[in-house]
Amino acid sequence: MQTEIVWLAPAATLVLAYLLGSIPFGVILTRLAGAGDLRQIGSGNIGATNVLRTGRKGLAAATLLLDLGKGFAAVALATRFDRDAIGLPALAALAVFFGHCYPVWLGFKGGKGVATLMGVVLALHWPSALVYAAAWLGLLGLVRISSLAGMTAAASAPVSVALFGRFDLVLLLLALTLVVLWKHRGNVDRLLAGTEPRIGRKSDASG
Repeated sequence: MQTEIVWLAPAATLVLAYLLGSIPFGVILTRLAGAGDLRQIGSGNIGATNVLRTGRKGLAAATLLLDLGKGFAAVALATRFDRDAIGLPALAALAVFFGHCYPVWLGFKGGKGVATLMGVVLALHWPSALVYAAAWLGLLGLVRISSLAGMTAAASAPVSVALFGRFDLVLLLLALTLVVLWKHRGNVDRLLAGTEPRIGRKSDASG
């Protein structure tokens, strides 16, 4: 009986966080707005950058906030039940992130994780989230290449927590960053070839 109680919280955390992460807000919002199936638009990705290709800036902003929010909510709720350890929050971070990137409802074909990872970082260590946001928005404004800005922001997470002395978070965030980079492998190929389009161009179909 005691063993069942011990495993109940981690199991519930994994399931609930994964289900929260797997909610495809971009797909839902674009359908509700009559903008069609997001998976048939642009790159087919379910994130905010592809929502922007529908011409609905409000929907793109809402998708970004909701994808970020689910990452934050899952980890913040887990932290309330495990304030003195990183165990449950780490499980929640992994589950909500993988839920977003590999949602069961969409045949495990989800987003690239940049916004959801920022939500996770915000819940785990808010100063590093400020670095994340600065890297993301700063580079996006400078070069207007969504993939490059997103990957740079993600890569800042394990580095910034290490610099702030939160070494307990380094391996977790490094693992999630590597998944973000893997999900962007097509973008990396285009960046190296010099063919990755910038935000605002009609040919932009890579995010």
